[in-house]
Amino acid sequence: MKTARKALVWLAAVLLVTALAGCGTKEAEKPTKEFASSDGVVSVMLAEDWKTEDAGVDGWIGAVSKDERDGLIIAQFVKGVDAAALEDIKVAFEDTYSASEMTAEDGNGLVPGLENIEAYKCKMSVDGTKGDGYFVYGETDYAYYAILYVSEKMNDDKIAYVRNVCGSFKENAPEIENNSTVEVSDTIRWINGTYAVLTALNGWDYNMFGGMPANDESMAIQQSMLSEWWDVTDKASADETIEWLISEGHRMDFAEMMDMLTEDGFGDMPEAERADYLLNNYTNMTDEIAQQYAAFYAGYDEKGIDVMSAWDYSRAVSVIANCYIAGYYTETEALDKALEVASVIQTAYGSWDAFIDSYMVGYEYWAEESSDERRTVYEELKAAPDSPYQLDWNLTLEKNW
Repeated sequence: MKTARKALVWLAAVLLVTALAGCGTKEAEKPTKEFASSDGVVSVMLAEDWKTEDAGVDGWIGAVSKDERDGLIIAQFVKGVDAAALEDIKVAFEDTYSASEMTAEDGNGLVPGLENIEAYKCKMSVDGTKGDGYFVYGETDYAYYAILYVSEKMNDDKIAYVRNVCGSFKENAPEIENNSTVEVSDTIRWINGTYAVLTALNGWDYNMFGGMPANDESMAIQQSMLSEWWDVTDKASADETIEWLISEGHRMDFAEMMDMLTEDGFGDMPEAERADYLLNNYTNMTDEIAQQYAAFYAGYDEKGIDVMSAWDYSRAVSVIANCYIAGYYTETEALDKALEVASVIQTAYGSWDAFIDSYMVGYEYWAEESSDERRTVYEELKAAPDSPYQLDWNLTLEKNW
C-alpha cells in the first residue's frame, strides 16, 4: 500500500483543509453528474459543480465541492494486489485523519454491491485543521473500498446527502488477466507458505504463487520492487541474488557475530549477565538490542545457524516467485527453483512453528526490531481455513507442474 499511503496523506491535506474553508448551499438541492475514477472502474453521483482532485492512484476518486466546504475520497484496493484485509485499510485511513469519537452508523445496504459494510461518523484532524468525517468501508469480489466524506459539520442533512452519494456507487470491475498455466497444488501451496507472512503483509494472495496474477501490470510492479529492494533487473542478477541467499545470506554475518562473542568468552558467562556485558563493551548498543543479542546467542548455542537461516530461505523463495511475476523466470523455472529450496527447508525444520521461529529470529537480526507484527500475522494466517499452514509440514513435496 506504499503508493496508496502517499496519496492518502496528500489528499488528507487537500480535501480536509479545502473542505473547511467557506460556506455554501445544500449539496442535495443541486443537479448531479457522474464522477469516475481514472481507470473507469468506480463512479458516484455528486453535485454537478463539484471539482475533481487528482487522487494520484488509478481506481481512486478525489473531489471537493464548488465552495470547497465539502470533500470526498473513494479509495479502491484491489484484492491480492493492493491490500490484504479491510482492517488494514481502516487503520490506514483512521490514523491518517486522526479519527476520534467514532460513532457507528447503519451500513446495511448503504453501498450497492458492497459486502461487510461498516459506516462511522467521527471527528478528524489534519495538521491542526479539524472537522467532521463520515467513513464507509466495504468490499466486493474485486476490491476493498473506503469512502470518506469530510465537512466542517456533519449534520443530519449532510449525512443524508452522503448516504445518497454512497447509494449511487457503481463498480465496473475488469476481468483480471492471469497468465499462469499451472494448477495450484498442495505442493505449491506448501511452497507459498514459506513466504506467506511477507505475502500477507504486502496485501497479496498467499495462495497464489508470487502473490498476484501474472500479467503486464503485476510484471511492472514486481520489476520495480525487485530493482528497488534487491538490485535485481534481469535473470542474471536474479540468479546471483538467489544463490547468495541460499548459500550465504545474512546467516553468515550472524554466525560471524556469534563466533566473535564466543571468542570473547560470552558463552562462559551466566545468561543473566550477558546483556549487561554487551551494553558495557559495545558501542551503539541499547538495552533492547543487548537483550536481543543475548537471546540470539542462546539460540545459536543450542541450534547453530539454523536458529535464523529460515529468514534467508524464506526470502529466497519469495524472490524466486517474484522473479516469475517479473518475467525473469518462466513459471516452470521458478517452481523448480522454489521446490529445491522448499525441500531444504522441510529437511532443516520439523514444523511450521519451528520454521517461523527461525524466520522471526532472522528478521529481528536483520531489522534490529521486534518481530511482533509478523508474529501476529503468522498466528492470524494459521487460523485461516485456506492457509497453507493448515497443510501437514511433512507433506510429500513433488513436482506436479
